[in-house]
Amino acid sequence: MHSAPSPSPSSAQPAPTWDPKQYLRHAGHRGRPFLDLLARIPEPPAGDGGTVRIADLGCGPGNVTALLADRWPAARITGFDNSPEMLDRAREEYEGPTAGGGALEFRTGDAAHWTPGEPYGLIVSNAALQWVPNHPDSFAGWIDALVPGGTFAFQVPGNFTAPSHTLLADVCASPRWRDRLDLPALRANRVLEPADYLTRLTDLGCAADVWETTYLQLLTGEDPVLDWVKGTALRPVLTALEDDEEATAEFMAHYRDLLRTAYPPSPHGTVFPFRRIFAVAHKEA
Repeated sequence: MHSAPSPSPSSAQPAPTWDPKQYLRHAGHRGRPFLDLLARIPEPPAGDGGTVRIADLGCGPGNVTALLADRWPAARITGFDNSPEMLDRAREEYEGPTAGGGALEFRTGDAAHWTPGEPYGLIVSNAALQWVPNHPDSFAGWIDALVPGGTFAFQVPGNFTAPSHTLLADVCASPRWRDRLDLPALRANRVLEPADYLTRLTDLGCAADVWETTYLQLLTGEDPVLDWVKGTALRPVLTALEDDEEATAEFMAHYRDLLRTAYPPSPHGTVFPFRRIFAVAHKEA
């Protein structure tokens, strides 16, 4: 994903501003887990009227939502996101009729509060639910909204103990920044372990397939890990500091130096291990 949920009224921090161009700089690496997830999703059943309906929660710039239309060109597919920047990009690039007579559309929607307004054959989420506190509590309602035999599938990062995240949290919590960067999204791991997702989904009556993969991503270019996190984990920080160029430069220089030590380059590039957690849950037909 792509976009974080809107803050509660009591929160002092604004919702992150997203940059589709920066996010898509690593589109190949970011898209690979979704392709692996998509390969394990069966044919979605049709609902009333014989139409297959698919929801993509946290669709971001729409590039992976378009892969759903490639796989099921007759389906009616809706991508939901709460980032205006991401939705603008998705609509510009992908919205409209699909090759098999279906349609691809994008709507404003926050995964933290989203309630299905119609039955779906497939509800899918790609790298978005990690931004949503207590997202497993929503599983029951989403699965209830599936037509019989439908599927709920998602993948989330499982790398919150990696240096890219722990160093970021440490810098934010340091005396220099802690009063200015009190960012709950960087302090808590909102992702469950695979076994816990399996338990949640099977308790809801689903046949669940849950697994994990660690991708050894070989990134190239100058400070490639910093460039990667600029599109995702760093968004809350960059948003909080966006009106202060001097502070932004100071923070980024400190964090960059820490990343250079944690992820040293090799002659072939910089190895960036990235753990992902996957789940595909099938509702009884």
